[in-house]
Amino acid sequence: MGIARIAAELIGTPYHFGGADLQGFDCSGLAVYAYERAGFEIPRTAQAQQRAARPVAPEALSPGDLVFFRMGGRHVNHVGIYAGGGRFIHAPRSGGAVTYGNLAGAYYSRHFVSAGRFWRAP
Repeated sequence: MGIARIAAELIGTPYHFGGADLQGFDCSGLAVYAYERAGFEIPRTAQAQQRAARPVAPEALSPGDLVFFRMGGRHVNHVGIYAGGGRFIHAPRSGGAVTYGNLAGAYYSRHFVSAGRFWRAP
């Protein structure tokens, strides 16, 4: 099963800081969980995920790639799983739930830093 499809099945799961299981997810925990289910081991934090991933140009994104954001401060501190069509799946904030975001939206386009891949594209 594809990484993006695994993540899509988790839409509506509550946000939980430090969470990486069905009880709740933070952004990087969601990525770890989806990737583990697809047979990949990736680092735990968004910043470490960005450092370890092979860079992907935004125009070359494929479902399952990770998209990285800087929401404040100097370092990457948010990650989502690209789902296709400019959308990504993420666990955005306390009090929220796993949902879709849009890379073309004003907020996310302003905070987008890079994208990366841990799997091999066909």
